[in-house]
Amino acid sequence: MEPDCYDPLYLQGIEYFNACDFFESHEVWEELWTEYRGDSRAFYQGLIQAAVALHHFGNGNIRGARKVYASSRKYLEPFRPAHQGIDLDAFLEQYQACFAEVLASEEEFPELAIDPDLIPEIHLASTGD
Repeated sequence: MEPDCYDPLYLQGIEYFNACDFFESHEVWEELWTEYRGDSRAFYQGLIQAAVALHHFGNGNIRGARKVYASSRKYLEPFRPAHQGIDLDAFLEQYQACFAEVLASEEEFPELAIDPDLIPEIHLASTGD
């Protein structure tokens, strides 16, 4: 699918996400999710939660980031290997690498900083799934 085949809110959310404006990304995708009733509803929920997890991580709320990371994966996993133009296998691998320290930490309130070089990006494939 070409980019003009996707919902404009979906695309706007991706733009915010790739600009590391995770709060705005979550807001836009939530607007899409609220009205959407199709097969991709859980997929959008997973993207929303991925944005929230990264927002929490970036703000130092590691406990919140860890919790939302886990739930976002549960929503996104069933849509692998690709959905809505996103290579989910690649995205989830990058997402996990970004959260590796968070997931490895056994502290309840660890002081970790997000590595900007590990923040995943979303790139749409030129053909749909």
